[in-house]
Amino acid sequence: MAASELRVAAVQMSSQADLGANLGECRRLLGQAAAAGASLVVLPENFAYFGPEGGKRELAERIGDETAPIQSLLSEAARTHGVVVIGGGMPERSPDPERPYNTSVVIGPNGKVLASYRKVHLFDVDLAEGSQYRESASTTAGSAPVVVPVGGFGVGLSVCYDVRFPELYRALVDRGAEVLTVPAAFTVHTGKDHWHVLIRARAIESQAWVIAAAQCGTHPQGKTTYGHSMVVDPWGTPVAEASDHAGVVVADVNRSYLEKVRKALPSLKHRRL
Repeated sequence: MAASELRVAAVQMSSQADLGANLGECRRLLGQAAAAGASLVVLPENFAYFGPEGGKRELAERIGDETAPIQSLLSEAARTHGVVVIGGGMPERSPDPERPYNTSVVIGPNGKVLASYRKVHLFDVDLAEGSQYRESASTTAGSAPVVVPVGGFGVGLSVCYDVRFPELYRALVDRGAEVLTVPAAFTVHTGKDHWHVLIRARAIESQAWVIAAAQCGTHPQGKTTYGHSMVVDPWGTPVAEASDHAGVVVADVNRSYLEKVRKALPSLKHRRL
């Protein structure tokens, strides 16, 4: 029988270019989430490193290598607290050494990798206030949607800029997703106008719970991120939200409300195209 409820946590961080300090903060916040009763904890994009792109190349790991620094920390925390940890976006080695994948990795309570997803949509934009981002210059794109079972729920994986592409979430729902994860490092410029709208839209159209774990504050090279990590229900209502500082937000994801929404407004069954 499918589980009826799952307590989840979205971790909000202000990661910097210091791997050791970031991992220490991850350890602290993962412990805080577990102490609050969370069984699934989602870390934001760039949780382990948020600095010059060259650093990502040097830190890139092979997924499944429990001795590597980033995955070692995630595995240790998952085992210690008996939780599932989603490392929202970390550098994974790719065939191009100059352009690692941006990968969301799922670690089970036994410390082993359950699944991983490589970010499909890369952030290449010129913003009105003058900022320029070229994620594709330093990152290799993935290509496949991923859904992983966690606590009796189908959990769909995505990373940050993916949230602007509803077709990805349609594919996740088609594969059984009932909970969607959106670890992110949204800029302040885009976040203040689009973050809440996009997260709620993905919940409404997918009739799914959404866990959005975000970066906040100021990072190296003058980058600033919006924060406001959230858990949103299948009707599109935020049930927990952070402000603009590091911390943890916790909520209970329940199957009964998801089924109620999907039954009352069966839009997923009415799709024609």
